[in-house]
Amino acid sequence: MDGLTHVSDRRSGIDRVGIPAGGGIHLNSRIVLDDEFLSCRSSIRRFRRGEVIAGAGVLVDTFARVHSGLVSASTMLPDGREFIVEIIPKSGLIGELEVLRRQTLNLEYRASSNCELHFFEGRLLRDMYASDPSFREKVFSRALARISELELRIIANAASTLQARLASTLLRLSAVYAKDAANNVDELIISQNDLAATLPASREKVNQCLRRLRECKIIDGGQGKIRILNRKALEACANGVSVK
Repeated sequence: MDGLTHVSDRRSGIDRVGIPAGGGIHLNSRIVLDDEFLSCRSSIRRFRRGEVIAGAGVLVDTFARVHSGLVSASTMLPDGREFIVEIIPKSGLIGELEVLRRQTLNLEYRASSNCELHFFEGRLLRDMYASDPSFREKVFSRALARISELELRIIANAASTLQARLASTLLRLSAVYAKDAANNVDELIISQNDLAATLPASREKVNQCLRRLRECKIIDGGQGKIRILNRKALEACANGVSVK
């Protein structure tokens, strides 16, 4: 993967750094490392906010686990706008399905904040998939869950106003940010450009919706920071209740 900085090798099995208790596969329908990978060598790489981690169309044979920070996965729409498909929190993986299928990356991965990633060789994942039926079942079930989640978001977006979509996105992102204990569940560090790209919608229209939410004292903040002041009101807005 390109855009790599501060490379070092370590044995992740020595101190179990970064592996969630109990192992397993979870978090936003993405695979998370199981105990089987604890003894595998990882390459630790750090990225500054805005740096490209891996570009779309690149063939790689490594997958990465987000140890800290946030990573965005995006693509370009036909009109040239960026669409952020998802924001991957701590413990999520990137590139795992492409490694299994030996395909090029479909999305561009960029650091949404200063972050640290642990990279692993693709053959480790393929060997585990080939030899462990229970692991194959986990990968398959999570792939289906991820597809279902994206379908539900598409359906909801098609039937919702921009105000409702924005409220729903803020609630979803607050849950993503909460995966990292260092983050405040009611505070999002996200630029207006990235927020608009996540919906997707124009920055001007998103600003109008944000202004109405601020006027109603549902949210607050500025300059890349949004604080949720009234979660119940934001949930009502996400369900279609108009903001006066």
